[in-house]
Amino acid sequence: MLSPKLARIIEIFPASFAGYIGKKILNSYLNKYANISVQGIDELKKVQKPIIFICNHLSNSDGLVLNKILNVSDDFDVTFVAGVKLKHDAITQLGTYCVKTTPIKPNTADKEGLSKIIKILKSNHNILIFPEGTRSRTGAMIEATKGLALIAKLSKAIIVPIGIHGSEKLLPINKEGNMYKEDFQHADVEVKIGKAFYLDKKYQDENRKDYEKRVVDEAMYRIAELLPEKYRGVYSKKGM
Repeated sequence: MLSPKLARIIEIFPASFAGYIGKKILNSYLNKYANISVQGIDELKKVQKPIIFICNHLSNSDGLVLNKILNVSDDFDVTFVAGVKLKHDAITQLGTYCVKTTPIKPNTADKEGLSKIIKILKSNHNILIFPEGTRSRTGAMIEATKGLALIAKLSKAIIVPIGIHGSEKLLPINKEGNMYKEDFQHADVEVKIGKAFYLDKKYQDENRKDYEKRVVDEAMYRIAELLPEKYRGVYSKKGM
């Protein structure tokens, strides 16, 4: 894995150069360790922008894999919504140079972060969100936060679900929570892109709390349908 010392040296350079070097390094890791298979990407060309991509979250490699798939050309131009805590770690911060990101403060009413996300979508550019807000430590999906509901409601953007698995083996989470000790391993990574959908208007008349839960649950079940059963976790059965 890229050493913290080297990551900090790269950080010294201007962001554009750091991104160029970092992307070369991290792509070399993906090319060496990841056997990536993708389903459904051809259908994206038929989807009207802007798009809110949503995906389950297993590893710090998820963003790198999805960026490699979605930003292979200028067709999708995806900005990843990233927690500001990633800036506190030299290696993961390098990843934010390589992947276009917009910051948000997890588990807070971050009006500034939300405003930036809506502005990106209103400018007809796409974003990608990991609605769970953090990586699953078990591989199975965990309950999502409610932010997706507000973003989708304000932007009126179409949503495209993505299911990813195998990335938890590509860059496993360190059990002690130390990202510096996370190393790439050889792994098969499967990415499945689902059908685009809009928020169901039948929930609009409900109170805010019920509305947010129903909307987010619907979106997460659509991700779960793209995954093998063992990865579905709290979204293994659709009780809607």
